[in-house]
Amino acid sequence: MANAREQKDMTGSAPVIDSIGIESGTPDIDTQSHTKAAGRTTADPWQDLRRHTAARLALGRAGASMPTDEILRFGYAHAQARDAVHVALQVDELTKALQDAGIPSLRVHSAATDRAQYLLRPDLGRRLDTNSVTQLQTSAAELPACDLLIVVADGLSSLAIHRNALPLIHEIRAQAPAGWTLGPVVIAEQGRVALGDEVGELLGARMVAVLIGERPGLSSPDSLGIYLTSAPRVGRHDAERNCISNVRPEGLDIPLAARKLWWLITAAKALGTTGVALKDRSDETALPADAMTALPDPT
Repeated sequence: MANAREQKDMTGSAPVIDSIGIESGTPDIDTQSHTKAAGRTTADPWQDLRRHTAARLALGRAGASMPTDEILRFGYAHAQARDAVHVALQVDELTKALQDAGIPSLRVHSAATDRAQYLLRPDLGRRLDTNSVTQLQTSAAELPACDLLIVVADGLSSLAIHRNALPLIHEIRAQAPAGWTLGPVVIAEQGRVALGDEVGELLGARMVAVLIGERPGLSSPDSLGIYLTSAPRVGRHDAERNCISNVRPEGLDIPLAARKLWWLITAAKALGTTGVALKDRSDETALPADAMTALPDPT
């Protein structure tokens, strides 16, 4: 955060700071003054391409280096990416928002005790701690098995969860076909994708969708990923999952992401599996009506 605030001082801009202290938007860097002051900035001939992407291309040059305004933008984006990794997941706020919306939730923690251990020991982020296992075993005795369980995990960007998880959960529930049952939303701290396998197995879910913060990019610190796994259980590997990536307003918009998820879920039901055998053809193929019905009760 310190780096981002230094950018503000250097540029004289007024970045927007959200409720968790993260600045958003592109800083208002005074490119004209830098360009005029230097008087030697050469525009890139491909600059028109920048209208189509936030990627860093056609940056121009000043002598043998990048222009000053692009160096400042790079530093600002790098600070945002670092903040996204280290900001703590706001579990209380997310729990309250779900409660206010009438959506039940459970709170669990991975075996990684803190952020430093989480980053150094990926294996611990894939398993629950002892207290969470006991809690879910107790909950499983009281809850019926569900067709789809949503697990929200901080992953490598809590910022992605803060900005995008709640609207996505609402959209997934709103688009649920008739007859499908959804379990409580499970909020996992210091969690990685595979944590959903253990959570889904303990709660008897037929499928699990893990909403998780993706590794931040320099133009996308708040990308959220969705990982879908059929018949979750400990020991599943990544080839047995389907991923929907870059879910955020500037990437794959939330209603479309929810539609793709339900397409994959219903196609997974027809195919009997998720993973490399299941391809996303939601943009070209409609599912048969009988595929939209809920999964049969395995009991």
